[in-house]
Amino acid sequence: MSITENIAKTSRHTTFYLADGPNDGPLIIFVHGWPELSISWRHQLPAFAALGFRAIAPDMRGYGRSSVYARHEDYAQEHIVHDMIELIDALGRKSAVWVGHDWGSPVVWNIASHHPERCDAVASLCVPYYTIDRGLDHTLTLVDRGVYPESEYPAGQWDYMRYYEESFAEAIAPMDASAYKFLKLAFRKGNPAGEGKPAITATARRNHGMLGGGAVPDFPRDSDIVSEEDLSIYTAALERNGFFGPSSWYVNHAANAEYAKSARNDGYLDMPVLFLNARYDYVCECTHSRLPEPMRRYCRNLSELTIRSGHWMAQEKPREVNAAIAGWLATRVPAVWPRPS
Repeated sequence: MSITENIAKTSRHTTFYLADGPNDGPLIIFVHGWPELSISWRHQLPAFAALGFRAIAPDMRGYGRSSVYARHEDYAQEHIVHDMIELIDALGRKSAVWVGHDWGSPVVWNIASHHPERCDAVASLCVPYYTIDRGLDHTLTLVDRGVYPESEYPAGQWDYMRYYEESFAEAIAPMDASAYKFLKLAFRKGNPAGEGKPAITATARRNHGMLGGGAVPDFPRDSDIVSEEDLSIYTAALERNGFFGPSSWYVNHAANAEYAKSARNDGYLDMPVLFLNARYDYVCECTHSRLPEPMRRYCRNLSELTIRSGHWMAQEKPREVNAAIAGWLATRVPAVWPRPS
């Protein structure tokens, strides 16, 4: 198989997507987060294509070669979910297995909760259900106050999201000024030494950014996460489109919380669900905190697995991620497993 580049276009939105695998294979759609692209799933597409799946990875709204919009409110979850429903319609399919990471996770959670008939199963890397998809105020109730005393860290590790809301232009300015350096700094493997300590994101407002308000330092590229070739693709896309669209996903919490109220089945998910916890992701910290507790209540067919990686799990530990998803599909969602040709 070989990965192909494709466009799904409607009167309201254009989605660029990568595809691999047989056209008639069971559909699996991989949804990236911030500040990424469809190529974030470059290790997953060929692996699942080889198993017989039709594997798809779109550039999300505001990213890459998909439509970019000029207003913050155009990046609310309801619009993004609509994009994905149009995508699956364009693919001529009724349902898919949806896999999300980072901000892609609220998207697949919202597809599962608002359009369960379009969802054979749902998997999420790093971000558990019933957290950010319910808005920031709800998520703050789950902060580990042992690590983040409220007097010192009122918004816990999610302080950077408040920073986007309160100082958006200041927040994205260093990223737009130095996209290449910023991405080199961001795409780094997990560090076990950070466990149990406050994340750098917890002081974003106080420090006028996660970099202390200064220029982006020039760190060496972490070759365990990203090659120079892949980094150049990310950089070119973000230099072309800017960080306004991707970062606007962070400033729609009120609209997203309102959208969550219209979830079907009182928010309970009955389809098979897989959650992959990144042990060394200290923002989406699910090993010691209460962050995954609502998911365990609202997902009635839940499988969980911890992988010793940082936030960029699909790129840092692709074999473990691929094995976890494939094993879950084979054993917990056998109806979608490809049949021998």
